[in-house]
Amino acid sequence: MELKIIQSEFAICKVQNLSEIKYEDDFYFIGKTDEEISLVCSIDSLPRNIIECDKPWKAFRIEGVLDFSLIGILSKLSTLLAENNIGIYAVSTFNTDYILTKTENFDRAIHVLQEAGYEVIK
Repeated sequence: MELKIIQSEFAICKVQNLSEIKYEDDFYFIGKTDEEISLVCSIDSLPRNIIECDKPWKAFRIEGVLDFSLIGILSKLSTLLAENNIGIYAVSTFNTDYILTKTENFDRAIHVLQEAGYEVIK
């Protein structure tokens, strides 16, 4: 399985509303519930209406389109990282999954996954 490194640093934030999000950016994720609006975006694209924010994070994605019948892919990755004391923030799209780790843990996370047999594309 191939993992592709995303060449940006990210922030994970809680925002007041969606009015200042830069929708033209290549990467951003929005989660909205009855309790909050969460935003993952490039550090360079942080909106001004942040309530809380954690940064910096780096990310990689599982390459290709994952069929919904595939089971345990995210679980295997997160277990490997958890066993090495590396926390994650995972985001799923229709096609695939993205995993973010704090920037200071990212190189170690990639090393752990390579040692486990994952191919990493830079």
